[in-house]
This record gives sequence, structure tokens and C-alpha cells, in this order.
Amino acid sequence: MAKINKNFQKLKSSYLSVQINKRTKAFQVKHPGSQIYKLGIGNTTEPLPGSVISGLQAGVDKLSDVKTYTGYGEETGDNRLREALSEKYSKNGIILDFQEIFISDGAKPDTANIQSIFSIDSVVAVQDPVYPVYVETNVIAGRTGEYENGKYKGLVYLPCTKENNFVPYLPEIKVDLMYLCSPNNPTGAVLTKEQLKKFVDYALKNKAIIIYDAAYEAFIRNNDLPHSIYEIEGAKECAIEVGSFSKSSGFTGVRVGWTVVPMDLVGEDAKKGEVNALWARRQVTMFNGASNIAQEGALAVLSDKGQKECNKIVAYYMENAQIIKTAFDNLGFEVFGGENAPYIWIKTPGKLTSWEFFDKLLDEAHVVGTPGSIFGPHGEGYFRLSAFGHREDIEKAVKSIEEKLKI
Repeated sequence: MAKINKNFQKLKSSYLSVQINKRTKAFQVKHPGSQIYKLGIGNTTEPLPGSVISGLQAGVDKLSDVKTYTGYGEETGDNRLREALSEKYSKNGIILDFQEIFISDGAKPDTANIQSIFSIDSVVAVQDPVYPVYVETNVIAGRTGEYENGKYKGLVYLPCTKENNFVPYLPEIKVDLMYLCSPNNPTGAVLTKEQLKKFVDYALKNKAIIIYDAAYEAFIRNNDLPHSIYEIEGAKECAIEVGSFSKSSGFTGVRVGWTVVPMDLVGEDAKKGEVNALWARRQVTMFNGASNIAQEGALAVLSDKGQKECNKIVAYYMENAQIIKTAFDNLGFEVFGGENAPYIWIKTPGKLTSWEFFDKLLDEAHVVGTPGSIFGPHGEGYFRLSAFGHREDIEKAVKSIEEKLKI
């Protein structure tokens, strides 16, 4: 008899976009024809720049000629792209061999799959609030107990609150895997070098491994803040870094990301090079590589022209963030983020819960955001807004909030 993986039944609820869409559709049924402004999911809206389109088209053209046609590529990624990413890191003084960089179809799959190369007995720590994928994939893998009182048993939560500037404290117990996201989704907080060093020192002392999600590093405006965990001494021995072209280059639908697994990385029972080899083995076994066409586009992104064009789009989104942030500041909200990240994190007014404020914002201003409680127990009482959107729509949403939201 075939049996299902009952760990799926532990999951509290469906993925956040499903919940939000369900409520939004219910509102539309009650209010047909109403204009809804979506500041919820972090999905890019601006078209790819010309140089990147040319790169993608070049990838298509290669498939039309028998002399340049390619079928399966390397499971670990096109070596030209891996070398180009190595060069990107070197500009920040970080030396990585291309064999330490693995190309994928996005940061989300990698942050979900990376846990599979570690022991099922690993004790896992996550920031709270947290991007749900880190939590839910470890639930599915069987590393947690049941969901009770807003938390999964066996998972170590590192509270990120206004009192600690949304920067987690170190674990009070020994953990094996730690997920860190900086700039953070959802709070927009960014770890300083000094704060990050404490986590690196903890990991080295406890032979733990940090899984560092740097998907939003291109949005950092403050030059004193680190763009990579490898800017911290010793990080190559204890950290895996996940990167993405999705938000910085508009590849949400094109799908290319990467993961760095340094040769120096060690675990409690793994020597140098073993974790790298395990991830390579996992990819060769379960992944046929990112799209050849998409990788050509990613190569174009990393060109000098591509970087300049993509940086303009990043700046555009950050201007959106300032428009939203300023509006809520003027309305008297407590507002966080939006300065080095495309997300604005606000305290819900009065004693409204996250979902109560979701309904209020939708009913009164016709604006959709993301309830903070979706991201974990310490997200309750907060609300996330996304700066991804067309400027005209952002301005209309802000105007609607300013004119119609009853505080």
C-alpha cells in the first residue's frame, strides 16, 4: 500500500499567495468593477532591459542552428556563467572558484532543497518573522513536530522585533542549521558586518552551517552594509549563500539563481569539499540544469551594460519604496524597512491583528498587502507592503490610502 508523506499534513495553511488571492477574489465578487491595487506579493513588473533581451534572443538563436544547438547543459550550470559570477564576487574582494558556484532555476528552489543534504536530525533555527519556505521545507522533511501555538515543535525561532531592530539574537541552544535572510523578507532589515560576524563566530564555534539568503542584496543603498556573508572572515568555513536574478534583474518568470557552497565549508562530520560534493551530487541526481536560454540572459545581466540597466530598475523600485514609506510615515504609522530593501514593514494601528488590517486596507482603500502573521508568530501585529509595481499604480495606491483609510 502506498502511503503519503504525512509531514505535509503538519503544514498550518496553504502558501501565502493562495490565502491572499482567496480573500482578494472574495472582495471582487462583492465589489465587481472595483479597482484593486496590489502591494502584496514581491513580483517584479518592469520589462527586462534591452541588453538582457538581446542575451535571451541570442540563446534562442543558438537553438535554431545545428552548429550552435545545445541540448542538456551542465547540471551545475554553464561554466561561463559560473565564471562571471565568480568575477562579480571578486569585485567585492571575495575570491570564489567557479566550482563553488552552482546555477539553478531560482533562489526559492535552492533554499528549499539545500536542507536535503543535511541530516534529518539537524536542529534548525530560523528568524521570526521568516520567509515561509525555510520553515515549511523543514516541516515536510520531518525535522519538526506539530504546529502548536503559532510554532512548530522542534524548530528554534529567533525573534526579530522592534526592540532588537528586527535583528535576531543568537540561538540560546546549540543548533545545526541557521537560516538568515539579509536584506530581510519581510522586515526589510539588513545585518551589519558586526552583527553578521556574531553569527559566523557562533557557527564556527558550534560547527553549525548558515544558509544565507542574499536574494535582495542589490537593493542595499548603504555602502557600509555587507552584500555577501563572505565579506565576514571565516564565513567560507560555515556558510552557504543563495543568490538570485529574480528581483534585481526581473527574472521572476525567467528563473535563474545560484548557490555558493565553498570548498572550505565543513560541518560536524564533514571535511573540506564534502558539502560541496554532496550538493553537486544532489543537483546531478535531481536537476537537469537551468534553461540554456535563461542562462544566456543571466550572462547578459552580468555584462557592464546589463548591470547598469538592471541597477536603474532596482533604483526605480527603491523610489517606489520611498513613496510608500513616506505616505505611511505621514499617516502616523510606525514604519520600518524600505531603505535597503524593497519591502516596507509597518505596525498595524491600534490593536488590529495582521489579517484584520488586511481586510481594513482592502475594504477601505482597495489595497492588497501581506499580513505579517503569515511570516511567523512575531509577525503578528505587522504588515508587509511591496515596492514592486508600476509607478502609476504605486501612486494611485498611496493616494487611495491617504484619502480613504480610516485611522
